[in-house]
Amino acid sequence: MSHVSQASVTTTDGEPAPLVPTTYDEVKGWFSELDQVLFDWFLTRQNSSGGQPGDLLELGAFMGKSAVYLGRYLQPGEEFTVCDLFDMPATDDFNIAENRESYPTLTRRGFETNYLAFHEALPTVIQAPTSVVAEEVKPASCRFVHIDASHLYEHVATDIASSRLVAAPEAVVVFDDYRAEHTPGVAAAVWSSVVTGDLHPICISGLKLYATWGDPEPHQAAMLTWLKERSDLWHGVEMIDGRPLIRIGDQGVVAPQSPQPLHPAPPRVEPAPVPAPAAVRKPPVRWRKLAKDLLPPVVTRAIVARNRRRRAR
Repeated sequence: MSHVSQASVTTTDGEPAPLVPTTYDEVKGWFSELDQVLFDWFLTRQNSSGGQPGDLLELGAFMGKSAVYLGRYLQPGEEFTVCDLFDMPATDDFNIAENRESYPTLTRRGFETNYLAFHEALPTVIQAPTSVVAEEVKPASCRFVHIDASHLYEHVATDIASSRLVAAPEAVVVFDDYRAEHTPGVAAAVWSSVVTGDLHPICISGLKLYATWGDPEPHQAAMLTWLKERSDLWHGVEMIDGRPLIRIGDQGVVAPQSPQPLHPAPPRVEPAPVPAPAAVRKPPVRWRKLAKDLLPPVVTRAIVARNRRRRAR
């Protein structure tokens, strides 16, 4: 069984070891509370009695924030596969430039350290371009696929085609950055598959599009019933080429409980208060006696009288 030591600071090759997160918030990445709620809804529904069994797949992992979350829903006998280049050289100049700009600190060691802080064992890790997924993952085996890898059109189009091969009939396929201004390649590839192919959108959040290669109606019917009971989410239904699409927005939504680390941070111990220093008795002032001996009697009596008045106040 895999595990990681909380005390590690260096590795055998002398490189600094990644810090082990003690809370989910410490895992670097982008995963909104709204999308955590939607992941939870789809995966819990699949895991419910009479739900849909199958494997989990993530293309593009970064430092493991969504992978850590997905791993909570893995059922006995199922497999979770993660595919990412990590620190492996990219395959073309455009991908090299994208990785250098967007993911300069991405390493497999960092991903594994983060994941093992929350789970007993790693998922199956494929360190390779996501184009190999169709050959490495069993056909029609996955019930949930999260695609958040390259933003380049050609790569996203390949990831979409791969998802169709590995997805089970009613699987949910999620696309990140389907509408961001810095990822037009994702938008072009995803919406092309919607309009000209058999990819059927279920719903969208501000950052992710949830779709299926099967029939979206059962997902949408159950989702609309669920949304009517949520005051922290707003929703609307749009028609695209005669097909409904649910739009979902955040109205103060709170995500389900975050994954908890296997080794929580020890409770904070407040330092004991430092006692105030004891009062120091001032030594007698000898100059008073000297002044009494040297000053004229009339001046001495005036000073003594003034001090008495001050003490009497």
